[in-house]
Amino acid sequence: MSKCPTPAAGGHGPARGTAGYAETADALAVQYEEVTFEEVHCDVLQFVPAEPGRVLDVGAGTGRDAAALAARGHSVVAVEPTAELRAHGRRLHAGSGIDWVDDALPDLMLSQHPGRFEAIFATAVWMHLDSDERHRAMARIATLLMPGGRFFVDLRHGPVPDGRCMFHVTASETVELGDTYGLRTVHRSERPDLHGRDGVRWSCLVLQTNSFDNAPD
Repeated sequence: MSKCPTPAAGGHGPARGTAGYAETADALAVQYEEVTFEEVHCDVLQFVPAEPGRVLDVGAGTGRDAAALAARGHSVVAVEPTAELRAHGRRLHAGSGIDWVDDALPDLMLSQHPGRFEAIFATAVWMHLDSDERHRAMARIATLLMPGGRFFVDLRHGPVPDGRCMFHVTASETVELGDTYGLRTVHRSERPDLHGRDGVRWSCLVLQTNSFDNAPD
């Protein structure tokens, strides 16, 4: 994986995981919208809440998934720390009812959107976090999910594009980490890259809280 810079002291400054995205936002906006929510999440569609509820899309990019979820009747908060991608999202999905937020894992403050969510999506996000950040992020996800809520993770494996910061993260590690914070795995699968990039593959996971409130103190 690529060499990532040391995090800024005190957590200030842009998240390391955003490296390389602002500069390529125009091209990424086209790439992201070339595939649909249904294509990306085909293996886990049966786990998406059928009844309208609160959904959080972390690392929402151009809002492709957020817009699809809003079209299904959900109230969607889209978290995207890269301003250039947020701008594309607001343009491409104007009128969709998405609430856009400048925030990021692992701390994910969501100060303007308190409360919990029936579902949280993190597509092509988790591998941007180092080991300590992944622990903090999973703990935060657990507190944000309603009892019985589900965490959808699409985890990228393979070569890292120039200028990006990614870490080697396995599906097994993610499953074990979820279990540590009370999230059991209800789905695990692998899929090829929808853009046909050499050596790139994806793990698709759905982690679920218990039906009672088990968020860590």
